[in-house]
Amino acid sequence: MNGFAPVPDAEHETVPIVTNDDVVRARQLVRTLAQRCKLSLVDQTKLVTAASELARNTLVYGGGGVMRAGVVSQDGRTGVTAVFEDSGPGIPDIEQALVDGWTSGGGLGLGLSGARRLVDHFTLDTAPGRGTQVAVTKWAR
Repeated sequence: MNGFAPVPDAEHETVPIVTNDDVVRARQLVRTLAQRCKLSLVDQTKLVTAASELARNTLVYGGGGVMRAGVVSQDGRTGVTAVFEDSGPGIPDIEQALVDGWTSGGGLGLGLSGARRLVDHFTLDTAPGRGTQVAVTKWAR
């Protein structure tokens, strides 16, 4: 695990991620939440980009899964948290998976490392045979 990201409370929304259209729906939900939370346009773009990468990873590498996203509050701050979960094969070498340019498939290798750079908090919980959970949070400034 890297960092800390609060999990959305009961007011979160869930998007199943099983098709390319679901990746678009996940991205749209995160954008709506970011606007509601009054993130700056730059921060909205960063969060939506991270969510898009993570949703695509959930579909392509995890074989599909779910995204839970919602507005969160902590220590007087408000932000958006998105949690991506799958029951796929998991990531055998987390350090390698977080290196820019490394890919286990045909991508650019910027999914996990790029998402981590774009958000304020990033957690990764995975193990071979156990699936993957990635949580990201972007705080309003």
